[in-house]
Amino acid sequence: MDSTKITAATVRADFNDLTAVIHYTRAAHKLGLWASERMLIERFFPDHSAPLLEAGCGAGRVAIGLWQLGYQRLTAFDFAQELVDQAVSLAAERQAGSIRFFTADATRLGKCHLLDDTLFSGVLFMFNGLMQIPGRCNRRAALHGLRRVCVPGAPLLFTTHDRDSSPGERALWQLEAARWARGEQDPRLGEFGDRYFEEAGTGRTFMHLPTRTEILADLAATGWTHEYDAMRRELASESRAVRDFSDDCRFWVARKP
Repeated sequence: MDSTKITAATVRADFNDLTAVIHYTRAAHKLGLWASERMLIERFFPDHSAPLLEAGCGAGRVAIGLWQLGYQRLTAFDFAQELVDQAVSLAAERQAGSIRFFTADATRLGKCHLLDDTLFSGVLFMFNGLMQIPGRCNRRAALHGLRRVCVPGAPLLFTTHDRDSSPGERALWQLEAARWARGEQDPRLGEFGDRYFEEAGTGRTFMHLPTRTEILADLAATGWTHEYDAMRRELASESRAVRDFSDDCRFWVARKP
């Protein structure tokens, strides 16, 4: 096995790969917003005229879903150019040309001059996008950057997996902890909680699976106030298509003080 550590360049290449582009583009065209996503968006983002920012927009599934709900001032970015191109194409097809899409790295928003002219009333980072950033310091940099471009009181909605969410998950990670203690973990991984896997039809995926305690600490360290969290299964009964597309996850809402 290649022992080269996974970096942002690894993740970007995986998302720009044709298999991943087809997978996420299909979801953007056919899946739309999940019932749980729509429920929390309507609860925490009640003003349809407020400027909203979506980080990690991929092929446009959530941004187009927001536009279809009536949100009028949408900006969305991703660091995978191939996915952004698909989002632009879908927006044109759905006549949602007012959405502003661009390519940017969530960990380097301070260098993104396209965001200099707007402070946002809310930000979304959906489908575990934050957790697909390798390195806790880099995830915290993204949280810092997103906070910087928001007005006071702005909500942040994002999702993670959760290593403690079920007995099965806890048992799996106890085994993984033993591998790390013996030095037998995947040498490409940088932190306990990281996974790197490949699925047919999806491509290669890096994901960090945190605990709830870890995310609470990250929010506090980056100036966000935790407001709400719940597992998806507690919020809505999702369609089979959504459950096939994504495992259960934890939704988080934080707010800029």
